[in-house]
Amino acid sequence: MFESLSDRLGGVFEKLRGRGALGEADVRTAMREVRVALLEADVALPVAKDFIARVTERAIGAEVTKSVTPGQQVVKIVSDELTTMLGGEQADLELAVTPPAVIMMVGLQGSGKTTTTAKIARRLKEKERKKVMMASLDVNRPAAQEQLRVLGEQVDVATLPIIEGQQPVDIAKRALQAAKLQGFDVLMLDTAGRLHVDQPLMSEMQAIGEIAAPAETLLVVDALTGQDAVNVASSFTEQVPLTGVVLTRMDGDARGGAALSMRAVTGRPIKFIGTGEKIDALEAFDPERVSGRILGMGDVVSLVEKAAEVVEAEEAEKIAKKFAKGQFDMNDLKQQLLQMQKMGGMGALMGMMPGMGKMKAQAEAAGADDSMLSRMIAIVNSMTPKERDKPQLLNAKRKIRIANGSGTTVQDVNKLLKMHKEMSTAMKKIKKMGGIKGMMKMLGMGGGAGGMGGGMPDPAELQNMMGGGPGGTPQLPPGFDKFRK
Repeated sequence: MFESLSDRLGGVFEKLRGRGALGEADVRTAMREVRVALLEADVALPVAKDFIARVTERAIGAEVTKSVTPGQQVVKIVSDELTTMLGGEQADLELAVTPPAVIMMVGLQGSGKTTTTAKIARRLKEKERKKVMMASLDVNRPAAQEQLRVLGEQVDVATLPIIEGQQPVDIAKRALQAAKLQGFDVLMLDTAGRLHVDQPLMSEMQAIGEIAAPAETLLVVDALTGQDAVNVASSFTEQVPLTGVVLTRMDGDARGGAALSMRAVTGRPIKFIGTGEKIDALEAFDPERVSGRILGMGDVVSLVEKAAEVVEAEEAEKIAKKFAKGQFDMNDLKQQLLQMQKMGGMGALMGMMPGMGKMKAQAEAAGADDSMLSRMIAIVNSMTPKERDKPQLLNAKRKIRIANGSGTTVQDVNKLLKMHKEMSTAMKKIKKMGGIKGMMKMLGMGGGAGGMGGGMPDPAELQNMMGGGPGGTPQLPPGFDKFRK
């Protein structure tokens, strides 16, 4: 979502970093470009003006002019102010009340409210070990209650039994009573939406709020609606005591201005963002991490958290031992590809890695997308166990059989084999460097028992390591540039 803004800001900061010293005129020129970039990204005008004023005031002060690296210092100031604009610190759900803690979901029709209700319920159940019940109060939209029931089955979360003809306030009373009697920690109320903000909608929200006394009232808005999402949030804020906002469809191609403006305009924190259609595609909104993504600094913490969720410890240990010996067969390659898929695909991973913005664009140009991962996995699946262990057995006849079995071409099979060979060579180089620990030490991450030693390497260093050269375009990991659509 923030790609266009990230590219524009990256270009501005590249010019600043290239200067040895920065005068006031240089800073003001750069800030004009940043302002245009923010407005083009659909950030509200008052928010953009306030942001630029704060950054400019700090950037023309002593902390930049007397700095050894003034360009980097300006980037840090922008990062700090961007984090502040997005809310400063991560805002968690406030559920420390006498059970059941009620979470009321509100918003317009079509914003993804029902799906988001199920996503949050799943998150509370799996990550916070809460006993959760969901109840649909939407009697206007056909099959809305049935939809929540089906989603409840998918995420293994209890839903309130449906009674035809019962009105929202009565459903809320019944849900509250059932949650208390059955000992639920959290009760989630999925309220009805409208196509636009109107008084009947607000009156219904207020009536339900009086009955349920929610600990959290979360507004669900579609990020793809741009500034209209901010307008909707402002309208709800005036009439309903909101405690937070959930932005859906953050994986879309909108310009991102709604996310940047939401906190400043409404005064309410963004608590979650929806990053896809799947039931697990929900992330807690962390202003500092999002700021890092926008400025091309990556989001290593999210990457590690995502890895911890999808990578099985035993499997990882087994592969690590093979890597330490310099071994890498087709089964190992398949395992890595599957884990990349689970973590959101190549694009999502590169977007979280420092200095990899250019590489992401290069990967897309090379056809290195999620469908490419699926084709590679299909090729490995078409091999016999013996062929996976010893790829050198693959002669012309076997390659034709594998290509036919996987719905690909012999050229694709050859590209995958070449990629495997290059990755295998890379594994042997890692072994010569002292294994994974030795490589981490080189990256400045081998701080011994105390944790991180020298911190993450500079993005430019990462680009050099990937073969891009200083200031150049980084190269794809070994073999990926060979595997095109």
